[in-house]
Order: sequence, then structure tokens, then C-alpha cells
Amino acid sequence: MSRARSRARQLALQALYQWHVTRQDSAEISAQFAAEQDLRQAEVEYFQELLKNIALHHAELDALYAPLLDRPLDEVDPVECAILRIGAYELQHRPDIPYRVVINEALELAKLFGSAHSHKYINGILDKLARQLRAAELAGP
Repeated sequence: MSRARSRARQLALQALYQWHVTRQDSAEISAQFAAEQDLRQAEVEYFQELLKNIALHHAELDALYAPLLDRPLDEVDPVECAILRIGAYELQHRPDIPYRVVINEALELAKLFGSAHSHKYINGILDKLARQLRAAELAGP
């Protein structure tokens, strides 16, 4: 995966965190990020895709991974929640991105923005979700 795609995920995480906390319209947040953030290093279209689609379909995405959590969804840290939503979105809607890349990118986000052990938590949940959503890919050729 390109650095531009990774940067798009970082910005999407920050935007989704803001959306989660403020419930501001995702289009407004996207415009705000375009005005206030340096997007030259990011794949802007992918950032916009993640923000728009995850905000729009968050309930469906949450329903995918909520059964795998060890606590109620409303007790999950907002940063971890945003990372799980990005991972669930990519596993469900972006079969062009290998599941290992999805998980690895999520772990990098958790290490950058999450608490000390959140990457382990994220890994466990997305690994289980990948087994459900990408069973054929995990089985190999």
C-alpha cells in the first residue's frame, strides 16, 4: 500500500473521531479537513470515501464487529472504534485490499493514535472479522 493511502487512513481516523464525538456532518468535516489539513501527502479520494461511507454506514459496520467485542460497543474508546470501523469497512467493501494489509494498516493506526495495548485488541477483533468476511481469501488459492 502506498504512503498516500496510509496517510488517507490517518486523516480518516482523525475525521471519524471528530464525527463520533461531535456528530457533525461528515461533508462539513471533509471540507474542514480540506481547508485546515495538508492533504498533499494523502490519497484525498480515499480519505473522502472512508469518511463518507463509514459515517453513512456506521451502524452496519458496528454490527459486524460488535459480537466480537469483550465489552459493550458504547464502552469502546472512540479512537479504537474509528479504527475498527475503518478495518470493518475495508474488509467488507474493499476486496481489492488484501485482508493482511487491512489488519496491518489498522495496527499501525492503533500504534500511532491508540492506547498502549490497543493494537493487540484491534488485531484480535479484525483477525476474527477477517475469518468471517474473507474466508475464501484466508483459505488461499
